[in-house]
Amino acid sequence: MVVKSNQRVNTPDISITKNTFSMEDSGRGASYTVPCDDYVHVVEFSPFDSGSAALLAYGGNQYVVVGTCRFQEEDMEVEGVEFTTLRVFHHALRVDCLAWSPESRLDKLPQLIRFCTAAADRKVRLLTSDLQNQHEVKVMEGHTSYINHLVFEPTEGKQIASVSDDHTCRVWDLEGNETTTFRLRSPGVSVCWHPEDAFKLMVAEKKGTIRFYDLVTQQAILSLDCGQSPLMSADWCLTNTIKVGAVTGSDWVIWDITRSSYPQEKRPAHVERAGNFRWSRVNENLFSTTGCPGKISSQLLVHHLGHPQPVMIGSATVGAGLSWHRSLPLCVIGGDRKLSFWMTEM
Repeated sequence: MVVKSNQRVNTPDISITKNTFSMEDSGRGASYTVPCDDYVHVVEFSPFDSGSAALLAYGGNQYVVVGTCRFQEEDMEVEGVEFTTLRVFHHALRVDCLAWSPESRLDKLPQLIRFCTAAADRKVRLLTSDLQNQHEVKVMEGHTSYINHLVFEPTEGKQIASVSDDHTCRVWDLEGNETTTFRLRSPGVSVCWHPEDAFKLMVAEKKGTIRFYDLVTQQAILSLDCGQSPLMSADWCLTNTIKVGAVTGSDWVIWDITRSSYPQEKRPAHVERAGNFRWSRVNENLFSTTGCPGKISSQLLVHHLGHPQPVMIGSATVGAGLSWHRSLPLCVIGGDRKLSFWMTEM
């Protein structure tokens, strides 16, 4: 890898850096990498239109870095990827999960960055900044065990949903009030809120069940069954609301929710247990899975429903988190002192 700038994405002591990196040569290596100064535990592209460049946040042991990414596929003046750090937010504990608010904007003044995090102290933190002088952190308490996933209501961003090992899904307002609690039958591992169906919440449970809840009646209205466990991660397809996917055991499974409560497709994905499932945000047939991190490396697979085998196989040092760019067929995972990006040919 050739680094075009001698600066690094660094430190809780910096405010803004700008870096340009080039494409990796290895077929199994990432298309692009950006170095970091710490192990990256979670990484998330904002799924919302926030301006001219993609917003990305990644969490380390006691901080969150927020920046923008621009790739050569979208800007011919960029060689590889250009990552610009906007702000480093100090965080009391290691960041375990993170979600973006649709209110985050860089193309209007004042600029607004808003996201929420969860950590091992079982608290949800809502961080808001104008990237100048106004910074606010609100702490939401209520969960009694580890929080596994978070999501903002995607149309206005006035609510947050979280799922936990305490067998609950909780919905919060931005003042930190718990407005709704759904009692689950096993640990909650994923929660999804679809912009085309904002009155429904999808909650995946570790024992292999996915339920859709009506937020008005607060009742379960649809249930999907993996037929096996443990279910580790699930996602609701952004570009086709009838598609739901998950990883359970070492397999990936896909549902058409209009046809059956049982998966339409199921295939082995990883030799050992799978860790994450995420749909591409630009193609309803494209998705990625990761294996649970091993001692040395973690496997990333990109799948296409029209192909019997993965269309791309990647390997990263350990690896944590998984997120897709909002307008490119490109995904990112974190790892040991770097972000790794994979571009998929479509």
